[in-house]
Amino acid sequence: MSREDFIKVLNILKREFPRWDAPVVSLMAKRDKRTPYQILISTIISLRTKDQVTAEVSERLFRLADNPYDMLKIPEEKIAEAIYPAGFYRNKAKVIKEISGKIVKDFGGKVPDSIDELLKLKGVGRKTANLVVALGYGKPAICVDTHVHRISNRLGFVKTKTAEETEMALRKKVPREYWNEINDLFVAFGQTICKPVSPKCSECPVSSYCEKVGVKKHR
Repeated sequence: MSREDFIKVLNILKREFPRWDAPVVSLMAKRDKRTPYQILISTIISLRTKDQVTAEVSERLFRLADNPYDMLKIPEEKIAEAIYPAGFYRNKAKVIKEISGKIVKDFGGKVPDSIDELLKLKGVGRKTANLVVALGYGKPAICVDTHVHRISNRLGFVKTKTAEETEMALRKKVPREYWNEINDLFVAFGQTICKPVSPKCSECPVSSYCEKVGVKKHR
């Protein structure tokens, strides 16, 4: 797939996007005007956790503390209780506490706005760092999760084995003005149409552009 066709795909998905459910952290960030700190914490909570649970427990936690200074005043057990039943909630409570401490100690209470600095925070990988940079600070960043990785390869636009390889390939091939749109579009598209197994190709608005790499069965 050419760069021109990939951009056409993005524009088509953008038109279709209002029909689909937006990724929960992105939705909360835009609808509720979340701070970079809140976006960071919600993203950590969201790992291995359903969107509805992420939204509910994030709201519950932020009623107790919505900044790193106040979060440090809350016992780890109470954080765990607030974010239950998020996946691995006890471990995430520990990570939230440690991250809050480092933000206060090393960054003056302000969440870093660069990928490299964010990666210094325990429990923060490239996916989370890119999402914070994009949603929290409005800077160009490509957040690659399982949907972005799968769909970029399925379309035939990249040929990569890992999410990080996909991120780097997309950075080279896609103009910066499109970077921040990719995650929202591909996550919503991947959850409704371009599913991991047996994608709904008969309903796909970009089927004519897709090379269907690796697709053995579709609907």
